[in-house]
Amino acid sequence: MVKVAIVVLSDTATRGDMGRVANALEAVRDFGEAEGEIKLIFDGAGTKWLCELSEPDHPLHGLFESVKADITGACSSCAVAFGAKEGIQASGIPLLAEYDKKLGSHGYRLIAY
Repeated sequence: MVKVAIVVLSDTATRGDMGRVANALEAVRDFGEAEGEIKLIFDGAGTKWLCELSEPDHPLHGLFESVKADITGACSSCAVAFGAKEGIQASGIPLLAEYDKKLGSHGYRLIAY
C-alpha cells in the first residue's frame, strides 16, 4: 500500500494557485480510490484555501467535500499568520499545533502543491 502526504502551500491569489489546489484535491481523491494511506495538510499560505473551499459556491467545493475526510488538518500558527484560523475552525478542519514534517522518514511519498 502506498503512503502519500500531500501538502498544500499555494496561496489563493491567482488562477494558477486554484489549479494547484485542484490538482492536490484530485490527487487525494485518486490515491484514496486506490486504497492508499493519505494525508492532506494545509500549510503556510495554503491554509487560506480551507476558508475558500468551504464556501458552497466555490467551483471546487464539491471536490473539497468529497475528500474532506482525508484532510489531516492545517498548521495552526500558519492559519493565525494568514488570518484563516476562524474560517478553518468554522469548517471543522483540525488545526494542528504541530505535525511531523519528516513524513518521508515514515514511508510517505511527499507531494507539495
